[in-house]
Amino acid sequence: MKIALGADHRGSEFLRRLRDNLENEGHEITLHGSVDGQTADYPVAAFEVALAIHHGRAERGVLICGSGIGMCIAANKVPGVRAALVHDEFEAQMSRRHNDANVICLSAHTLGRQNIDRLIQSWLQAEFEGGRHARRVAKIQQFEAACSVAMAEGKPLTMDLPASSGEPNAVAGDAEAGAERRGQPSASR
Repeated sequence: MKIALGADHRGSEFLRRLRDNLENEGHEITLHGSVDGQTADYPVAAFEVALAIHHGRAERGVLICGSGIGMCIAANKVPGVRAALVHDEFEAQMSRRHNDANVICLSAHTLGRQNIDRLIQSWLQAEFEGGRHARRVAKIQQFEAACSVAMAEGKPLTMDLPASSGEPNAVAGDAEAGAERRGQPSASR
């Protein structure tokens, strides 16, 4: 599998060792961000890894910074990226099985080397379950595409998405319609 690894200066100590371990398992690895411990801004590494996913140069990405939060926020700005901030094996498994996450974001400060290794292995081995989860991921992709078109055309962003599989669309319609579906009064009442 092609995997892009990225870190800022807080996560750089993990990169070379992770690269060596993953290459020994047969993966093709690229490194991004701070590989030498020099101060680096986390968005740069996050964008490099996310763009590798977006352009098909990598199938999965691993991002490590102090908390993992900034990397996750930045990576999720790139179309087609589904980055998940993970703290334990349950989250690693579920991010793949239910959300088809293609980037895992980890905290160098709270996890430590052994936990990071364990979480990455668990995440890489987990398979997307598809089914109802594929329908939900497709809704995210549809919304992402609709936002890109609306922004390019200078139109406001809305929640209007086509329903899929004959099922009522839980995200379609405006905020008032959504409030009414949840049994809440709309602002116009």
